[in-house]
Amino acid sequence: MTVRGVLLGAFIAGLGVSITLAETALALLTLHLLWRLRDPAARVAARWPLWPPVLAFSAVTILSALLSGHPAASLESAKGLLLVAALYVIADAVRDPGTAGRFLFGLTLAAAVAAAVGLLQVGLCPGVDGPAAGPRWLYHRCDRAHGFFSIYMTLAGVLSLVLLATLPRLLPGSGELRRFGAPWLVMLGGLVATYTRGAWIGFAAGVLTVAATVRRGRWLLLAGLVLLMTGALLAPRELRHRFLSMTDPEEAGVRERVYMWRSGLAMWRERPVLGIGPGGVKREYPPFALPEAIKKRTGHVHSAPLQILVERGLLGLAAWLAIWATFLTRCLGLLRRLPSEATAERMLVVGSLAAIASFLVAGLSEYNFGDSEVVMVAWAIMALPWALDTSTPRTARSRTAPSRSTP
Repeated sequence: MTVRGVLLGAFIAGLGVSITLAETALALLTLHLLWRLRDPAARVAARWPLWPPVLAFSAVTILSALLSGHPAASLESAKGLLLVAALYVIADAVRDPGTAGRFLFGLTLAAAVAAAVGLLQVGLCPGVDGPAAGPRWLYHRCDRAHGFFSIYMTLAGVLSLVLLATLPRLLPGSGELRRFGAPWLVMLGGLVATYTRGAWIGFAAGVLTVAATVRRGRWLLLAGLVLLMTGALLAPRELRHRFLSMTDPEEAGVRERVYMWRSGLAMWRERPVLGIGPGGVKREYPPFALPEAIKKRTGHVHSAPLQILVERGLLGLAAWLAIWATFLTRCLGLLRRLPSEATAERMLVVGSLAAIASFLVAGLSEYNFGDSEVVMVAWAIMALPWALDTSTPRTARSRTAPSRSTP
């Protein structure tokens, strides 16, 4: 096994069990890629997906930080930009649909382990007054599954992305059900046990995305989604309440988000073009907190696009949206060009498209773009359609092009 293979395995494992391992492996993979770029042939073969909008967003972020009035603190808060390296190291390492499938299977196993631990946390949780026999991390806030992560929203975000990236592999004709089925169900159980409504809504949006882009299994997906919703209505009281309260404007969590959004818009109006700088919400929020809000201090406003708008302004939001628009356009273009019999390739593109659609929908009510563990998985999954660059488009054209007779 090569050095890159070992590091890639460590990165995949870290995405499910340890942010320290994931970030360390990502840093080493980045250095490995940079070292290889000394070779002119490697530079020619290198792939740089989405580099124009990513570069634009990075430039606006740095400019916003420098002009924020707190340049050192803002630049420190902008270090999350470095995680985009996951997009490029995975695009470099995953060069064909077969490798992409193995990458997704490894990621599925890592996420399934995290989900299984989360289910154990909830199932064995001693409650508020009960004794906790075992490590503190296992039982800390164990009323909601969080696996190896510090909070349930992180586990929910990771599971939702991996579930949707692999969902097309469960459909009829994929040939992958036996391999992905069992860990997929474990991940689904873990997602439910997080009680994270934003991730649930994002997951539903991702399932609908898959249903809209596949021919076989569409009604099976819709029936499964209805079955899940029906199950939530028949579930124990706490789970049923979480499901039914998602659209209740008077529910405490929903109401607090609305207060944060109103405060966030007020902050944005102060500096609309470039925002208040990365990390600015944590510094500047208290004077903008509404009197009726419970939270008077916060590091984010529970919405990814609004957070970007507040901290990086209109220019930053435009560049950020361009990243996703370019990615979605790329995926839809690939699907139009791929022949119906290119099953492995279509599964890869549809899964990536659904996962990112889920990420964006969930981000409307959560700042998941600021969650390092979740965003690393998102960047990695976004790299997978580029595995078709050198193989599938040419194959698709050769299958669909009219034949020419020899004169």
